[in-house]
Amino acid sequence: MQITTDKNNKHAVNAMTVDVEDYFQVSAFENVIDRSDWDRLPCRVEHNTRRILDLFAENGVHATFFTLGWVAERYPQLVRRIVEAGHELASHGLSHVRVTRQTQAEFRQDILRAKALLEDVGGCQVRGYRAASYSIVTDTLWAHDLLQEAGYDYSSSIYPIHHDLYGIPGAPRFPYRHKDGGLLEIPVTTVSILRHNFPCGGGGYFRLLPYRVSRWAMQRVNKTDAQPCVFYFHPWEIDPDQPRQPGIGWKTRFRHYLNLGHMQERVARLLSDFRWDRMDRVFLNTCRDAP
Repeated sequence: MQITTDKNNKHAVNAMTVDVEDYFQVSAFENVIDRSDWDRLPCRVEHNTRRILDLFAENGVHATFFTLGWVAERYPQLVRRIVEAGHELASHGLSHVRVTRQTQAEFRQDILRAKALLEDVGGCQVRGYRAASYSIVTDTLWAHDLLQEAGYDYSSSIYPIHHDLYGIPGAPRFPYRHKDGGLLEIPVTTVSILRHNFPCGGGGYFRLLPYRVSRWAMQRVNKTDAQPCVFYFHPWEIDPDQPRQPGIGWKTRFRHYLNLGHMQERVARLLSDFRWDRMDRVFLNTCRDAP
């Protein structure tokens, strides 16, 4: 795939994405926060997403918002604002259930209902999907076929790294089609160093590492690999005042709360240092098939 460049051919155009979910919906909290309590907890996703929309507007950036059906049901005006601001509306499933915890029938129902709900609320076609916690893994590759049958054009649900919760280390690093003519998969960005893939596409790694390391890695992908980057973050990551959850382990606490107070400033620097656009406009071109 050829990278998209600006008119002066100085910078690659990368894909900025937001996974629209609230702090209590992350997979790491699912053993301490019951889903039946979600509607009783203080919701912060609407306010935080509006802050992100303002940040993008200030920087002239359009992005893709992978949005939960749960959020769209409760905050339809937020979804409409996303669309009216020129961003791409995409699906993050109904209620952040990992694919690895669903049967194929349950997954099919989930992606169909989420797509219909988002399209009804947003008044636009939903072409993209991102699985909760990148849970399309080796054992759930069947999800690509079901997504294509459900009318999706692409997925961004595979992270080609080693991780204790997700990842397919041997997956292609850049967009490819699942099977001949199958669904387009757009992996989250990694940088290859000494034949090993290291994450540089956002999330906790972006909060953990010094900003200059992430910037260097993404520049390397743009220049050395001649490929666009896919970056992602969540509304709760710019919210250092969110309620702290009791009963979680030290690893989860470290991953979730690390450097929340610096995240918005770092994202703002990223918006300035790179060029960004929606997933559909950056990637929906010709791609190679999976090996």
